[in-house]
Amino acid sequence: MKVAVSYLKSQKSKEETLSLLDKSLADFIHVDLMDGVFVSENNLNLEETISLLKDRQKPLDIHLMVKEPIKIVSQLSFLKPAYITIHVETSNVEECLSAIKKHQVRCGLAINPETKIETIYPYLEFIDQILVMSVHPGKGGQTFISDTVEKLKSLSTLKKEKNLSFLISVDGGINKETISLVKDYVDMVVSGSFVCMHDEYNAQINLLK
Repeated sequence: MKVAVSYLKSQKSKEETLSLLDKSLADFIHVDLMDGVFVSENNLNLEETISLLKDRQKPLDIHLMVKEPIKIVSQLSFLKPAYITIHVETSNVEECLSAIKKHQVRCGLAINPETKIETIYPYLEFIDQILVMSVHPGKGGQTFISDTVEKLKSLSTLKKEKNLSFLISVDGGINKETISLVKDYVDMVVSGSFVCMHDEYNAQINLLK
């Protein structure tokens, strides 16, 4: 199981946090970008984001919590991320996924806690990652929503039955307790404050792994 770490909530500066993550055991740096419309928080400063991330060694897993992701896909592709994930609740989903692929980037779909898992089914053979939100998107440090486990079970079963290759990922409230609830059904977990609000990043990542 892979671990992606979000730097959204940290006790250190963004620069220091990213530098530590680059040297850590994390498999990916998870990049949360929000527009203040799709979610209430807004950190969508592309110039700052690209400057912070352009020379990182770790692969980037970009999660767009924005209403119109297609407008920024081209700019973000400059970073050569491993994944760009958009929300299934946004508009022009198919067009945006195609745009991501055209930039030779793997595409993902995220799904909010209230959204039925069936909403993603039309895209299963096209996407490379499904990011199941186990908290409400937009803020770090929330408590894991237990109903998420059933979604992950369903996806895991469907993936095996249809012999599909998408990555199953879960994001929100992942720590040394909740990891046991999801580890049998996911390929990757996203953790933020559990790692970045701690002094020893690798110790926390190892607890998850």
